[in-house]
Amino acid sequence: MLKGRRVTVIIPAYNEETRLPKVLERIPDFVDEVIVVDDGSSDGTYKVAKAFSEKDSRIKAIRLKKNCGKGCAMREGINHSSGDVVVFMDADGQHKPEEIISLVEPIVSGNADMVIGARRGDVSQRPLHRRLSNIITTKLIRLKLRQYVYDTQSGFRAFSRQFLPEIESDRYEVETEMLIKAAKMGARIKEVPVSMIYDPSREGRFGVRDVFRFIGALLRF
Repeated sequence: MLKGRRVTVIIPAYNEETRLPKVLERIPDFVDEVIVVDDGSSDGTYKVAKAFSEKDSRIKAIRLKKNCGKGCAMREGINHSSGDVVVFMDADGQHKPEEIISLVEPIVSGNADMVIGARRGDVSQRPLHRRLSNIITTKLIRLKLRQYVYDTQSGFRAFSRQFLPEIESDRYEVETEMLIKAAKMGARIKEVPVSMIYDPSREGRFGVRDVFRFIGALLRF
């Protein structure tokens, strides 16, 4: 099915000791390597990841001494990865491990170099300012790319190793950076529908500073 291609899943995690287990226990058998990067959590996230690594040899637990951001954790994960296809997903359960195959298959079949899990569904539960910021940032990225991408900010995505960009951003602007860089590298970008699981408790993690970081990434890359 995967034509001998190795699949790595990288999971940046910050204070997710309660939700991370539900993600790790559902990782599909075809995944060869799972790298959990604890981004300086103040709870037991690393202990959870370490415990899973002792039961499943595919899982590696890495701990950063201090919180340095999602992009920083993803960069560290890449440094320890060996897969031909690299998948990124969040640790909080908003991405379904069962849908990893949907992102991997287009790359393995030779139809894409980067695959984004596009979330489609009712966004009315999200705060108005978050909906507006998503609309604005998405339109700006489409103008930058000169191509249509429905869900530019989805963190559930897969890359062929050859088109995996070098990450420079440290925080949430990383998704924008990677998308722009992959497009500039000539990557064939495909979107596949994935489930939309909204968790209001995550909203506080994205702030005004992240908006300015996004603008900086848009201008810089």
